[in-house]
Amino acid sequence: MVRFKNRYVLCEVVAEEPRGRHCIEDRAVGTAVRDAIARAYGDYGLACCSVSFTVKYLNAYTGTVLLRCRKDFHRLLCSALPLVRQLESRGLRCPCFLSTLHVGGTIRSCQKFLIQHNRRQLLTLLQNCTNEEERQRIRQSVLSCSLTEGQSQSGDEEEEDDTETD
Repeated sequence: MVRFKNRYVLCEVVAEEPRGRHCIEDRAVGTAVRDAIARAYGDYGLACCSVSFTVKYLNAYTGTVLLRCRKDFHRLLCSALPLVRQLESRGLRCPCFLSTLHVGGTIRSCQKFLIQHNRRQLLTLLQNCTNEEERQRIRQSVLSCSLTEGQSQSGDEEEEDDTETD
C-alpha cells in the first residue's frame, strides 16, 4: 500500500457583492479552478492536478473554501487560483476571486489557522465598533472561539482519503 501525501489549500471567496456568495456551490468552485488550471498549464497541468483534486469544504456564508490536491502539484494549483474571475452556479454568474489564506498538510492544520484568522478579523471589528452593545457581542464571539477536544475528532477526516493501493 502506498500513501500519497496531499496538501490542503484554504481560500476565501472575495465577491464584489457579499450577497453573491450565497449562490456558490462546491461543484462551481471545482469547475472554475479546473478551468483556471487548464488555461494556465494546459492539459498537462489539468491532468496533474485532477488526480486527487477535490473541494473538501465550502461555507458559502463565510466564503471559506478548502481544496485538496497532491503534494507534488499544489504549486500549480496555488498559481492558477488568481486566474479565477467568476463562479457560475444555478445559471448565475458571480464575479469574484479566490484569495489563498493558508496551505497545510492536514485539514486540522487548516482548521487551526482558520480559527486564528477569524479571531484576528473579530479583533479588527472590535476596534471599529461604535457603541458598547456591538463591543459586547464581538467580545463574546472572540471568547467563544476555541477548538475543544470534542471538535478535534472531526479533523481526522483526511485520514480516510490518504491511502491508495497499487
